[in-house]
Amino acid sequence: MKTIYGSIGNVNINSTFNNIIITLSNLEGEVLAWASAGQKGFRGAKKNTPYAASKTAQYIVEQGKKMGLKKINIIVKGPGSGREAAIRTLSNLKVIRIKDMTPIPHNGCRPPKKRRI
Repeated sequence: MKTIYGSIGNVNINSTFNNIIITLSNLEGEVLAWASAGQKGFRGAKKNTPYAASKTAQYIVEQGKKMGLKKINIIVKGPGSGREAAIRTLSNLKVIRIKDMTPIPHNGCRPPKKRRI
């Protein structure tokens, strides 16, 4: 089993419109635990609710405390509705930093050609 060095870990929150995936890793990037709303028993439209995100984050907090985790860095990615609820639940541990890594389109896709009549 991999350990957390210095009781500091990274938590990645990947929030989409359909699901939320939360990954706990050590500072080297080795995954220690992960959970998704689908894994926790939510199906269909209930997977992208803030309640499902908080239950998923609660599981990650429990796993982290079992491993001796005290402080976390939170990295958030995606536009889903469960982002804030997951962050609030993860604040049971001491949060060092919250970083938003959501990709931003700069110019978008190339538009279609002009219509010729």
